[in-house]
Amino acid sequence: MTSANTPRLTMKGIGKSFGGVPVLSNVDFTVAPGEVVALLGSNGAGKSTLMKILTGLYTRDGGTIAIDGREVTFASPAEAVAVGVRLLPQEISIMPDMTVAENIFVGDLPMKRSLGFLTVDDGAMRRRSRELLDQLGFGSIDPDTPMKRLAVAEQRIVEIARALAGQARILIMDEPTAALTEQEAHLIFKIIRRLKEQQVSVVYISHYLSEVFEISDQIVVLRDGKNAGTFATAATRQSEVLSAMLGNTVDDLYAVGGGVAPGADVLGVEKLSIPGKLSEIDFSIRAGEILGIFGLVGSGVEVLGRALYGALGPLKDGNVKLAGKTYRPLSPRAGKLAGIGFVAAERKKEGIIADLTVRENMALTFQERYERGLFVSEAAETANANNWISALGIRTRGPEQKIRTLSGGNQQKVCIARWLVDGVQLLILEEPTRGVDVGARKEIYGKLRELADRGFAVLVLSSDVEEVAGLSDRTLVLDRGRVVGRFARGASPAELMAATSDDPAFSAA
Repeated sequence: MTSANTPRLTMKGIGKSFGGVPVLSNVDFTVAPGEVVALLGSNGAGKSTLMKILTGLYTRDGGTIAIDGREVTFASPAEAVAVGVRLLPQEISIMPDMTVAENIFVGDLPMKRSLGFLTVDDGAMRRRSRELLDQLGFGSIDPDTPMKRLAVAEQRIVEIARALAGQARILIMDEPTAALTEQEAHLIFKIIRRLKEQQVSVVYISHYLSEVFEISDQIVVLRDGKNAGTFATAATRQSEVLSAMLGNTVDDLYAVGGGVAPGADVLGVEKLSIPGKLSEIDFSIRAGEILGIFGLVGSGVEVLGRALYGALGPLKDGNVKLAGKTYRPLSPRAGKLAGIGFVAAERKKEGIIADLTVRENMALTFQERYERGLFVSEAAETANANNWISALGIRTRGPEQKIRTLSGGNQQKVCIARWLVDGVQLLILEEPTRGVDVGARKEIYGKLRELADRGFAVLVLSSDVEEVAGLSDRTLVLDRGRVVGRFARGASPAELMAATSDDPAFSAA
């Protein structure tokens, strides 16, 4: 029997390292029964690692975890689920062709014996599904409806019902409203309030401060793998939380421009729209300039660069000009031929071919430039690779080293190098230093500044607020598909974050 004052979850002194590099250091985290605690922090702060330890995906190196006062150790996610720890990941996880009831009880279908055989008890499954949906206040959802017919918000509701069917006592919600409209997000808040009444503890992870202040009771901030602040939501301001999240930026991480004045517009975008993703986006970027576009998960920052490159196919709404001429994004090939380079966020999936060499990866995009008659000139590829290995400071044994054996930062330099050819005038980079250590980040930032000083137009799209603030000459902020902030000069991390918040203590200049 646990005391009424016993926390539902206590994580104390949690430590975790990877390859000798500390990711979490002496972190404390506590949630009471029926309490919503928001877990906040910039990218790389340690939020995901802490929750992966709680859900049994990672083992901790140090510290203790207790649930209802009893110390626990999870060797697998199944062990965490067994004691009521459930995770709702950012990406909705459903079986679209199965019914609502089947999705709720997937992996634990109620069974009955019929004519000597065990069969699924459809009646019990429907009845229990209705009870769970009623419990959440959404009994109007029919348990027999195929999941693919539901709206995204309703699919999220079914996921929550699935967690309740598994006797969830601690529910971790990772960016639960990222793909939802504001109206749909409030449906989720309604459910969270019901969960509180039922004494379910909720860990709420979100970049949207306005949501955090609406739904949470407590706020815990991590920065650089350590506790940076714990706040009672009702007694604090967004400005205090932002300060805890951002701390002091590393000023010398970012190279200063060479004083070269920006040239003519390279790219002009007017009223670019993609239904459900972007709405009437307007901006321009000049030669010799780094334009940073900051946006959180679901803001549209993850699709804008792809749309301009042509990776999303022909655009129906909006006007785009490239070097003063009308440009219609149709395909990646068309984008390349028009002089646009594109470096994807998912380097391992979209940026490199792991079993090819540095030389081969660097030559991939413009293979035709190395053709000599019917054959590809390995000597020409090698000369190109050696040039950029030297110019970009790529740490490798040589051009014949397999790219998969390089560090993330050096792989990223190879991805950038393949676009540094005559004719490319605009370089678009998604999350340019994701998964890259601080030393390599500084080198990459320096090279991007050098490229801008040489006349490239560099467009950086990133959810890393400090990166955009430190790197950019001008900045835009996206929120749910719209431009909500414009800065005609460099902007601080707090200013960029504030553009997505409604705290009057901050305002865009």
